[in-house]
This record gives sequence, C-alpha cells and structure tokens, in this order.
Amino acid sequence: MSKIIMLCGKICSGKSTYANQLAQKINAVVLSCDELMLSLFDEQLGDKHNDILKKCQAYLYNLAQQIVHANVNVILDFGFWSKVERTELIRLFNSKNIEVELHYIKIDDNSWLEQIKKRNKLVEEGKLKCYYVDKNMQRIFNENFEEPGIDENYLLIDNSAKTL
Repeated sequence: MSKIIMLCGKICSGKSTYANQLAQKINAVVLSCDELMLSLFDEQLGDKHNDILKKCQAYLYNLAQQIVHANVNVILDFGFWSKVERTELIRLFNSKNIEVELHYIKIDDNSWLEQIKKRNKLVEEGKLKCYYVDKNMQRIFNENFEEPGIDENYLLIDNSAKTL
C-alpha cells in the first residue's frame, strides 16, 4: 500500500536532497511547494506570499491523495514547521485511510548556517533556482520552527555536517 512521507525540517537542512534520494529508493513522487511557487511566480510575492502558499499547499495535498490512491508513494517536501500543522495533516490523511510517515531532517546550527551560505552563493551565481535566505529570513525561520516531539513518532535523519 502506498503512503505519504512528510519531510519536516528547517529551510536549507537538506530536505530536497533527501527527498530526491528517497524517491529513487521507494518509487515515489516528490511534491514541493517551493518548486511549484518558483515555477509559477516571481521569487518575491510580497504580501501575497502566504495566501499563494496556502493555495499551493491545498492543491498539492489533494494531488498527493490522488497519487497515493493510484498506488504510488508521495514525498511532501514542505518543511512542516509547526506541530499543529503536522498533526492536522496527519489526521486528515489518516481519516482518508492513507498511511503517513514523518521524517525529520535535523541539522545543527553551524551546519545549517554553512548550508545557507552555500545555497545563497549558488542562487547569486544563477546556478540554483530557490529562495535566497537573508539574515532576517534566517531569524524568522529559526524562531518559527518547532522541532518534533517524541510523541510525534518520526524517523530522524541527522543531516549535520553534510553539504549541498
């Protein structure tokens, strides 16, 4: 039976790299809000960013359900920063008889900052299409990320000291 794997972790923790590697191993489709939004919109959406993000998430959640019902695994490369978000989405999928796994991509602070530097350099050079992470964004991301608790039954992937 197919399942949905939710990837939890800070921006630039290695979620997308892990998602692509895992997809090869388990025959899965990777769905990413960042990839969808960067394909459709300018990088800076300003005040509309959160509204568009919610619409993209809703679309991809529905798509994920369709893919799983077609008997293919799905990896949601989103981040899932809050416990409330993770819990609500797992309940939603479980209510539709869809198995869900939570994989937490953990990275220590020093490795995280190094990853951000490397990513930003690639973005500046035009070699990587993703969001540039400035100091203010780092602060916001760090303040808003809720590490999964032991009650959340997750698989820990320690990505410290790895590179892009």
